[in-house]
Amino acid sequence: MTHTVLVKEHTQGSQLQRARALDLPSREAMLHRDMSVQRFWDENRMLLTDAWKEWEASEKDKLFTIDETLLDAKLRNAVEQAWENPTTETAVADLWEQVSPGVYQTQFFDPARLADLRDYFAHVADANIPLRPPYGIALNRHGAMLDQRSEGYLAAPNFQAFYNAILEKYMRPIARLLFPEVMGFDTQTFGFSIQYQPGMDTSLRLHTDASAATMNVNLNLPGEEYTGSELDLYDPATRNVKRVRFEPGVAMIHRGSVPHAAHPITSGTRTNLVFWLYGDRMSIPSPRLQVPAIDAHDRWTVPVAVSDAFAPF
Repeated sequence: MTHTVLVKEHTQGSQLQRARALDLPSREAMLHRDMSVQRFWDENRMLLTDAWKEWEASEKDKLFTIDETLLDAKLRNAVEQAWENPTTETAVADLWEQVSPGVYQTQFFDPARLADLRDYFAHVADANIPLRPPYGIALNRHGAMLDQRSEGYLAAPNFQAFYNAILEKYMRPIARLLFPEVMGFDTQTFGFSIQYQPGMDTSLRLHTDASAATMNVNLNLPGEEYTGSELDLYDPATRNVKRVRFEPGVAMIHRGSVPHAAHPITSGTRTNLVFWLYGDRMSIPSPRLQVPAIDAHDRWTVPVAVSDAFAPF
């Protein structure tokens, strides 16, 4: 029995060592979508998945277990109550302030707990396991893919449980509540992290997202200041632009069709998590789609759907 355990531990250890020894494709190769890049991620997918499992087990005494206690207590309690009794969902809606037509924000993470979440991501960065950056967006110079549909994603089991809880327990029913037409176009998930730094991320021009709904959550710590990097929200109906700024732990949610742009960051850093919902094979609702009448009990459900493994980038 002892011999078997030792062999197993050695095998697991070799997976982490092998992952750390991999030569990550150059950023230039990634940006140019060289065939060698796709082969790298495809050939090493299982190795990297196993390496993240092993890393998490080996770091369990150092890692903070990320879970829903990181979220703002008012939001967490209102959502818990709505899952138990969907007719109380107005308490969830009341927490979201409309800052521009079709764009809402609320305190999502507890600012006092952001240091724990950032510390977790610092350990991830120090793991030396290859992570695929979100290079599909030209100006994303830092960050990682978070969803298992993406190659080179952050496959640590505890993180994946946390990530899925955010999408399934919070974002999906909230998106359905604020944007009823996304119901049925929210079976698939996607997510990535991003960090803006001066001199590397100059701006992100006006664009829309290939999502039914987008939620963008700021991870800057209280007192971790930055300048620039404001978000412009464009209202096609009035042609007005509302300029907003991300605050620590605050989430903004909007339809993917809302045009928005990011200004250059001039000092400090801005760190965000970005989550998308869309339908099978990236289907999104038409602007002309009639808004359906949805019962509250239907909103607070998890769709029975299989991941189609189709990633936007």
